[in-house]
Amino acid sequence: MAATTIPITKRGAEKLRDELQRLKSVDRPAIITAIADARAQGDLSENADYDAAKERQGWIEGRIKQIEGMLSNAQVIDPSELDAGGRVVFGSTVELEDEHTGEALKYQIVGEDEADLKLGLVNVSSPIARALIGKEEGDTAEVQAPGGVKRYEIVGVSYL
Repeated sequence: MAATTIPITKRGAEKLRDELQRLKSVDRPAIITAIADARAQGDLSENADYDAAKERQGWIEGRIKQIEGMLSNAQVIDPSELDAGGRVVFGSTVELEDEHTGEALKYQIVGEDEADLKLGLVNVSSPIARALIGKEEGDTAEVQAPGGVKRYEIVGVSYL
């Protein structure tokens, strides 16, 4: 079964590579030392330090495998190299205006693992991203929100 490619921005891929590097070069050696120290304390059956260190080691190894898997399936997209002709695509930054309230919003459409609404990074599979993709500046996007349908005018599209 072939693995599905996962879109990720260049910045998101770099962030994952940095985390992977830290896990392998800092966290993994530190937890190995912590396990050795806990073993030196004697009876492992009642050693909370040992149990905690082994649990942390399991989490670190799992996260390393998860990141390696994500990076091996990643399709890295650099938004600054896109030429989408003003269309909203993965990686683009979109300036919106809520047609009802006039509120200005700005979002970048990113991969699932990069999404952070507080930072204006929306998941490509979120309702708002799905409503925006393929539209151009001046178009209106309708988003089915929990409180009902919201309408946004696309004020600007950039590829940063």
